[in-house]
Amino acid sequence: MELRLRPYQEEVVQAALRGENSIIWLPTGGGKTRAAVYVAEKHLETKANAKVAVLVNKVHLVDQHYMKEFGHYLRHKYRIKAISGDSSEKDFFGRLVRVSDLVICTAQILENALNNMDEDKHVEITDFTLLIIDECHHTNKESVYNKIMWRYVEKKVRKEGRLPQILGLTASPGTGGNKSLDKAVEHVLQICANLDSKIVSTKNYTPMLQNFVPKPKKEYDIVERRDKDPFGDHLKSMMLMIHEFMPATVGSSLRELGTQEYEADVVELEKAGVKVKNRLIAQCALHLRKYNDALLINDTIRMVDAFRVLEEFYNTRSSKLLDGTDIFLQGLFDENSLELKHLASDARYENPKLAQLQSRLLEEFQDTNSRGIIFSKTRRGTHCLNDWVKTNRELQRVNITAGILTGAGNGANNMTQTEQKSVISHFRQGYLNLLISTSVAEEGLDIPECNLVVRYGLLTNEIAQQQASGRARASNSVYSVVADVGGREVRKELVNEYLEDLTARAIDEVQRMSPVDFRHKVFELQKTAVVIRMEAERKRDAKKQRYSPGQVQLQCRSCFASVCSGGDIRKIENSHHVNVNTEFKNHYKVGGQVNMERTFEDWEPGRIISCRRCGEDWGFEIKFKKVAILPCLKIKSFSFNTPKETKPYKKWKDVEFQRPRCNIADEGIEMDEWTLPRRQNQKFLLAPCCMSLQTNLCVSVMA
Repeated sequence: MELRLRPYQEEVVQAALRGENSIIWLPTGGGKTRAAVYVAEKHLETKANAKVAVLVNKVHLVDQHYMKEFGHYLRHKYRIKAISGDSSEKDFFGRLVRVSDLVICTAQILENALNNMDEDKHVEITDFTLLIIDECHHTNKESVYNKIMWRYVEKKVRKEGRLPQILGLTASPGTGGNKSLDKAVEHVLQICANLDSKIVSTKNYTPMLQNFVPKPKKEYDIVERRDKDPFGDHLKSMMLMIHEFMPATVGSSLRELGTQEYEADVVELEKAGVKVKNRLIAQCALHLRKYNDALLINDTIRMVDAFRVLEEFYNTRSSKLLDGTDIFLQGLFDENSLELKHLASDARYENPKLAQLQSRLLEEFQDTNSRGIIFSKTRRGTHCLNDWVKTNRELQRVNITAGILTGAGNGANNMTQTEQKSVISHFRQGYLNLLISTSVAEEGLDIPECNLVVRYGLLTNEIAQQQASGRARASNSVYSVVADVGGREVRKELVNEYLEDLTARAIDEVQRMSPVDFRHKVFELQKTAVVIRMEAERKRDAKKQRYSPGQVQLQCRSCFASVCSGGDIRKIENSHHVNVNTEFKNHYKVGGQVNMERTFEDWEPGRIISCRRCGEDWGFEIKFKKVAILPCLKIKSFSFNTPKETKPYKKWKDVEFQRPRCNIADEGIEMDEWTLPRRQNQKFLLAPCCMSLQTNLCVSVMA
């Protein structure tokens, strides 16, 4: 199939066709990916031993780019493979690369292959002649894109070997949060340095681009705050009672109830309680965060949704009361639950933003061909809004059929990749005409032109705002911001509008630099980045050896029960952390089976595990290599106590002691103690494991 470009696309690919590293800057809907397909085709035609990798940052974009773009135009001439985390082919990625002309994969797959020394899995960055990086504005800080490009930049600075050509694609590199032109220019230059590329955009065909990608009409749907909020007031009175239950100095240091600032305060308060092993403070902070979640939901969606958040939370804890703190907190909710439920059902005090949203939807969906997206901040928020749409008679009268689109994962409100694909497909085909989505739909997705995009209770940066508004590409489309009068959402939108303009000015400044000055500035930034990264790695390596494993004690983050020594911890494949001490089995109990959509090369999920003492969720079992049953623990469910302090960690890579690789044969474990019923004459070993997925442990270090 012949591939043709619009004039403005032809303009922005010229540098890439000359073999130069470049970043194509075009708005959402401007055809960046189509331009990249054209570059890939010409590269494969003209470059000896050419090999192209297309990197994306979301799993569903792998299939999308294959079916709609690269595969659609090139698979009749070239060997093309699409590989994502749910594909078994990732397990021999290196072999596939060697027999393919072009691979489309998530950046993490390539990063894993660069680190894996197994011959079937390993690749070098120099195996490729062209890297196409989608949504390349994410190439910063510790992102996986930047980890890949660090290798590139390091080789360039050291003048090591032949390097692939780079082609980045973005709708906006942003300003990095900077509000001055000089700082915004520095940010754009840093993105250019990270990608070793110059940034290109259309200069000669701007009116044509604007015609193909018209901007939607922006509407501020502002509502007055409700005069009375008895439900919210009652929640706040309960929170103040918890404040009074804590030491007097604690509650007075917290900021305004029902705000993001308050949430940040109680998150830090919980950590502080864990560090000093004060269960009263830690548990009160945990419960206050849940009440604050309810206040935030009450402020954006329905009162009944806010009540359900608390009801679900306390229903799971009512059988796990450990001490007087638990009894007080559970009793407080139980004593007030009927009153809260009654207040939540009083329609007189319902959220006025919902009425405004209903009005906007009714107006736009009078046309039976209408399509829209509502962007919500949280996964739970999308579910609440979806329930509201489906139970709203007025919205059903205009035949609104809604679907949820959130990020993939294993949590209660997460979607599987199959579910994501199904929703997107149904929206494309018209079975759904309204998507209720988190930020996952802001960038990259190939979805039909919408005539309505609504930002509902959302505070994001200028990049996300541009991406979202770019979804409203139909004729006479509307981009609506639903917010309270004087609310933060409106102020943030106005700031983002300024930053969007500032981004364009910064890019123009960078493009007007002389080639010599630009290359010099980029190379200086790259040399500095290499030095900074080497120093950071040195510090990380030193930190990992700060304590000997035997000095560290893991404790349950909820009840502070000591469960094992750091010396019991071993690594499996750098992603699972296991405890080889057979005594650990005495500290947990097992629950229901964990089901995952994906399959993994060396393990499969087993049963949920939890603290035997307090019921805290510790993770789940895995069956490793069909030989050992390994309970995997969430690191966030534990705290680490070193000779100097007790502290929680988010990720295993941050702990301050070495975890050697696990070799079951060398551990001297008595197999019979862990034996499960025989299957095909095979014994199964049971040992504990701490995964780096989601983690909640508390580790304490012995002096």
